[in-house]
Amino acid sequence: MKTGRKLRDSFTIRTVRKKILMISKLAGILLILSYILSVQMEIGADLSFILWMLLVTAIVLLVDVLMGRFISKPISKLNQAARRMAKLDFAKPCVISSNDEFGELSVSLDIMAENLQQAIAKLKAANIQLEKEVEQEKRLLAERKELVDHLSHEMKTPLGVIRAYAEGLQDETDESKKQKYSSIIIEETERMGNLITTLLDLSALENGASRLLPERFDCVEFLETVAGRLLIDTPDADFELQYEIPEHKVYVYTDKSRMEQVLDNLIINAKRNVKPGGILKISLIENAGSLHFTVFNQGEPIPQEALSKIWTKFYRGRRSEYSGSGLGLAIVAQILSMQDLKYGVENMPDGVLFYFSIPIVK
Repeated sequence: MKTGRKLRDSFTIRTVRKKILMISKLAGILLILSYILSVQMEIGADLSFILWMLLVTAIVLLVDVLMGRFISKPISKLNQAARRMAKLDFAKPCVISSNDEFGELSVSLDIMAENLQQAIAKLKAANIQLEKEVEQEKRLLAERKELVDHLSHEMKTPLGVIRAYAEGLQDETDESKKQKYSSIIIEETERMGNLITTLLDLSALENGASRLLPERFDCVEFLETVAGRLLIDTPDADFELQYEIPEHKVYVYTDKSRMEQVLDNLIINAKRNVKPGGILKISLIENAGSLHFTVFNQGEPIPQEALSKIWTKFYRGRRSEYSGSGLGLAIVAQILSMQDLKYGVENMPDGVLFYFSIPIVK
């Protein structure tokens, strides 16, 4: 088997060297034959020489065509492919359909081009990922600085109050006043703790460190529970509570604890801003496969220039007092934005309306 294969290989022209040898031998044979032909013909010496020159010219042209076919054209194609690869252009393959070294080199160039293309694509992807990570790191550093700046600013007032009452507590002899001072210090400490906890929670949501854990639940019963806890049987209530909710179960799929934060902040915000004796109305309406929640409070409208700012951290507005942290609506916006839920606020003729929509599930 091996001997037969060697014999077949010896008589094939699969290498460039054998092709060159074949052409040169063919040219030599043709030259000899042309000379013999021109000599044997019964014509004059001059005509015989002219005929031989014509035959030699034809043989040279034939050799040139064969050399171009087997040598020059493949080299030219390989050179063009190498130039394209040098310019990182791998779109056009190098096609040489021969069984010699040029064909093998063409296949190798195509494989190398494909590997280089994949390597460059991976390098670009890695570079894009690196840029994203760098941007993420810059954003985190900026957010940490913002967090520290906000905390420093927000802590000044409660720390000042605590220090003032702590100093007063040292010199005070009246037990009732001592008790009052101590209560104020405890309240301010709790306020600071709640502020820090809320701000860290918001930062975790913004950075992606805290993720939503969705579940299916009845939103009607859920709203009744949350609103009842915040609005019913409150001794300081000085408003008229109205509500409009479905009388049947309506299911949604979302993070229940986070949506409780949303409802808490929106309802508390409405309760804080409803005018004395005014209407506070909560609605839950089904429409086009979505559940639309609104909370309305009669009272002063939000200034037009502030409508887009109320969702930002620590924004309280000109009429706000120290009692709020300025983070509630920012948390609402972050939680709803993470779920691509539509939300907003509108000034009504006699009050303010906050709203959001969430898809209904079966």
